[in-house]
Amino acid sequence: MQVAAVIVDVPARQTDRPFSYVVGSELSGKLTVGMRVIVPFGRGNRLIQGFVVGITEKPLAETSKLKKISEVQDLTPVLNPEMLALADWLAATTFSFKISCLQTMIPNGLRGKSEKIVRLLAPEKVDQSLKDFFGQKAEQQLQPAKLSAELFRKLQQARNAGSVELLYQVKDQARPRQVRVVQGLLTTQQAQALKKQQRANAHQLLNVLDFLAKNPQITIQQQQLEKQIGVSAATIRTAAAKQWLKVDYQVVKRSAYDLTTISATTAKKLTSAQQQVYQQVAAAIQQQTATSFLLEGVTGSGKTEIYLQLMAAALAKKQNALLLVPEISLTPQMVAQVVGRFGKQVALLHSGLSVGERLDEWRRIENGSATIIVGARSAVFAPIKNLGIIILDEEHESSYAQDNMPRYHARDVALWRSRYHHCPVVLGSATPSLESRARAQKGVYHWLQLPERINTRPLPAVSLVDMRQAAQTSHDSDFSNELLAAIKQRLVKQEQIILLLNRRGYATFMMCRQCGFVLKCPNCDISLTLHKDQQVMKCHYCGHEEPIPRKCPACGSLKIRFYGTGTQKIQEKLQKYFATARILRMDVDTTRRKGAHQQILQRFGRHQADILLGTQMIAKGLDYPDVTLVGVLNADTSLSLPDFRASEQTFQLLTQVSGRAGRAKKEGKVIIQTFNPQHYALQFAKKQDYEKFYAYEMRLRHQGDYPPYYFTIQIAVNAVSEPAAVKYLFKIAHELKQILSPEAKLLGPVPQMILRIKNHYRYHLIIKFKHEPQLLDYLHHLLEKSQQQKAVQLIIIREPTNFM
Repeated sequence: MQVAAVIVDVPARQTDRPFSYVVGSELSGKLTVGMRVIVPFGRGNRLIQGFVVGITEKPLAETSKLKKISEVQDLTPVLNPEMLALADWLAATTFSFKISCLQTMIPNGLRGKSEKIVRLLAPEKVDQSLKDFFGQKAEQQLQPAKLSAELFRKLQQARNAGSVELLYQVKDQARPRQVRVVQGLLTTQQAQALKKQQRANAHQLLNVLDFLAKNPQITIQQQQLEKQIGVSAATIRTAAAKQWLKVDYQVVKRSAYDLTTISATTAKKLTSAQQQVYQQVAAAIQQQTATSFLLEGVTGSGKTEIYLQLMAAALAKKQNALLLVPEISLTPQMVAQVVGRFGKQVALLHSGLSVGERLDEWRRIENGSATIIVGARSAVFAPIKNLGIIILDEEHESSYAQDNMPRYHARDVALWRSRYHHCPVVLGSATPSLESRARAQKGVYHWLQLPERINTRPLPAVSLVDMRQAAQTSHDSDFSNELLAAIKQRLVKQEQIILLLNRRGYATFMMCRQCGFVLKCPNCDISLTLHKDQQVMKCHYCGHEEPIPRKCPACGSLKIRFYGTGTQKIQEKLQKYFATARILRMDVDTTRRKGAHQQILQRFGRHQADILLGTQMIAKGLDYPDVTLVGVLNADTSLSLPDFRASEQTFQLLTQVSGRAGRAKKEGKVIIQTFNPQHYALQFAKKQDYEKFYAYEMRLRHQGDYPPYYFTIQIAVNAVSEPAAVKYLFKIAHELKQILSPEAKLLGPVPQMILRIKNHYRYHLIIKFKHEPQLLDYLHHLLEKSQQQKAVQLIIIREPTNFM
């Protein structure tokens, strides 16, 4: 009797293990490890989803009390052996539930209710039993429970041979995409005869007949036909009524990009420095070695071209490539370059796609029709077989770290997959994380450098403006006279400008000048931000919104004022100072709509705007030849955060955004406004000297016993009751003191920077250590015990990207 080990979809520590289920005779031969199943669970035998992680043969006596699997959900496994092994490693290293790791690896479209459709692609290649199954239809709904084991096996074989295609149509989430299709019903002679019967001024109908005469009985998408011959939808309806053509609907696969809008490119000749980098990584591809490379290249040094040629080298070996970018805002330009080079072979995976688009792209990767994958953090779990190279662009970015379970870092997962596939990993950045740079110095990573821009173009000149002094001559607290003059000069020359302010909204907070009251979120210990365009006060943590007050809610005074500056207010001021300037704003508020990132960047790239204003999403990866000025309105927004990485993140952000200027033939200039011009992070950013910053910051890290000299683990607790959170965390701290060696350092327990979010109180402690043999066992044991604490949520984060 077969018994399946199933991880059930109940994310709790008590259920974080495989449960045994009998594989009934009706499912015999249908089940494979990695498939999803429906199983009865608990005392009420409620039906839930699970993943099969093992199948064994057991005597009948041992299976008599086991429950049976109710239904198989898949024709083929949704998780391959690599993903199952990766889930085990991920659960252990990130202190996560196994089911959370498994669910992370499949697209959202497979997590909801889905209808499985089997489509017959090659009738001539299947036997009679499969022809009988399809009958006169090209598609049939797949219901594994109603199929014989023999028919199910033949469907599997036909699918593996490419004769049958499996489609998932997700109910309520992603309906099949349908397009109108026009089919011509006339021969050439009939169309020409009908032309003679039309009025001379019936231009659109004559265009239709002309097209049908040249393309008899053609089938074409209606939208494409309308565009091609310049006719309206009404004309098509008239032609259909006259029975010249037939209009029908056709289900088409969604595409994550439009090939018609992307220009094809060819490989560029590499400089000698680029060639040296390429050859070292290409050798690792050829030799199939899991070498980790850190590519440190200044902005504009040609890292992207190296990536493209390395991907081509992997394809030449019949292997696949994975390219990760840290943010969706980077994907439009990167996608244009990758798709321009490799065409339909490219698949995209990022949060800007619809549920259906992500599912279709995931299927293309899974069935091998896509060989190059470009995506954000979660694309690191793409079901790619035979990986030849993995590339992380802007490897230093904190957005590669997932902030909810499983709390993984894409870089760590990429390194694991590199070892599994015996392929190289390239970690690219102009400003590598200190941890990566230290590993390169120790020889853990192979260190590659591109110290100069392409064609030895100079880095842009950077100047720091002391806003304490600028305030004495400028009439605006947000703009120095120097920055305003530089903007005006570029506008006159018809050059483009990028302005960075890492704070969205209109004003940071509202305060009453009579009593000092500050309007805060009722759910979080944070002030509400004014969003003038939406006419609301908004919390950026829980999403709470309320109307803009006309008087103080505490004392009734009318003396309320709005303080601080966000991107909305800056846009309003720019329009006032430069009335004819065309301004685009790019932040979370303007990019909520699907495709908004791409549309904004395309408009800026076509020079339909003079100024691109935005938050940090505009700081990286953008390459526009006419951008000659970059302005940073307030370099201090991240500098004063209570986090040991604040200086590093500020230096990285300023260096990255500075690199957007002067990338072509025109010289670039960068103006950074600050109230702390003498801060070392700003001084090194001014010189764009990463190596000196690295040496200085490493000395400070060593003195403070911070990474990369120490490992860190954060233990955080959330609870509705503040005393409950405090009591539980102090108990954990007491236990830690018993098992940690004197060399380890324990910081806390203390409140987190924002004590309350979504009505939950947040406390944490930090463990800094080098080698603690008892610590990991204790933490796993602590997780198991934490399930008994119903009132308190425990979170354990290995190497947190911030301590806030």
